Amino acid sequence: MTLAPAPSLSRVFARASTNRLTPHDRDRFAGPSLFDALGRAVCEAGCLPRKELFEAWEMARRVRRRFRGGRVVDLAGGHGLLAQVLLLLDDSSPSAFVVDAAVPPSAAVLQAALVAGWPRLRDRVRFVTGDLDAVPLLAGDLVVSCHACGELTDRVLALAARARTSVAVLPCCHDARAAAESPVRGWVDAALAIDVARAHWLAAQRYQVRTQSVPPDITPKCRLLLGAPLDSASADVPEVASCAAG
Repeated sequence: MTLAPAPSLSRVFARASTNRLTPHDRDRFAGPSLFDALGRAVCEAGCLPRKELFEAWEMARRVRRRFRGGRVVDLAGGHGLLAQVLLLLDDSSPSAFVVDAAVPPSAAVLQAALVAGWPRLRDRVRFVTGDLDAVPLLAGDLVVSCHACGELTDRVLALAARARTSVAVLPCCHDARAAAESPVRGWVDAALAIDVARAHWLAAQRYQVRTQSVPPDITPKCRLLLGAPLDSASADVPEVASCAAG
């Protein structure tokens, strides 16, 4: 009898899965890296969909390659994992706010698991229930949002531009009607047309813009838009630039 080859880990443990990570998954994060330690903490919390761990990690490490320091403000932040990973990757950020219209009750469980692993996170992350503008933004902040649905992404960009903060968004749930008048609609799908328009809008607000992607096997909504205000020390000249994923 011929045995079929064993399925690969990527098929067995799909990173896009919405199944919750639980203590039973700890052995999948057995290595010494920061990511593995983060995975074990998330497994202990037992409340986070698997894809949210990978999304937060891949977005956070790309954001930190561009932006260092600054108070982190995570808008439509849900469980707040993205904000806390950003603090772990760059301890020079003093604090983080996680703003959501309805903060998940299990956010406290996840935060406790992270604080247990990294005590330096204690008292540095605050959850705020309210609209996106519940926390007044300050120049020097780092505003982030992972999969703020539809027009929420545009509101995040507008709030950041008004306050002249650095910003990074991973858009999702595009409304095709918003691309109806796009001059490139005949060439590209509606979602891409919308995100291209966002990048050019941000550049028009005098931002240095970078476009990247997170791995599409985690999410098909993988386009990452990053902007630094040109009046900040980290910006040089107005442009929209594409960077290879990494």
